Amino acid sequence: MSIVLTGGCACGAIRYECETRPAVMLNCHCHDCQHFSGSAYAPLVVVVADHFCLMQGEPKYFVTIAASGNTVRRGFCPDCGSSLFVVTAALPAYIALMAGCLDDPELYKPAADLWTRSARYWDLMDPALPKYETEPPGAG
Repeated sequence: MSIVLTGGCACGAIRYECETRPAVMLNCHCHDCQHFSGSAYAPLVVVVADHFCLMQGEPKYFVTIAASGNTVRRGFCPDCGSSLFVVTAALPAYIALMAGCLDDPELYKPAADLWTRSARYWDLMDPALPKYETEPPGAG
């Protein structure tokens, strides 16, 4: 059964909708996600990209090469700067939504912590979640 995920930026200029069931929800602790989120990690809701629809506005993208060697595009609002979503060349069929930009962020239930070798000492991770120093096996 699919659900409708809606969200957008802080100023309301960008809105999106996604009717699907998330493939996975996770916390990414890589350095790039720390910069993008402005915090210890990026809380990500990964969904099939074909189900994602930009309803309003036009995000800007910042492109980097991740520690994994993959090209990563990070979408943000050009007006308010809200970090919105992440797309990686390793998994082009998916888009990772920033959980804090969901209209209902209570839907976020992380299943794992990734790139923990980059985690900050002050990042108090949930001990119940599986930990991966980089990516989980088979992630791309």
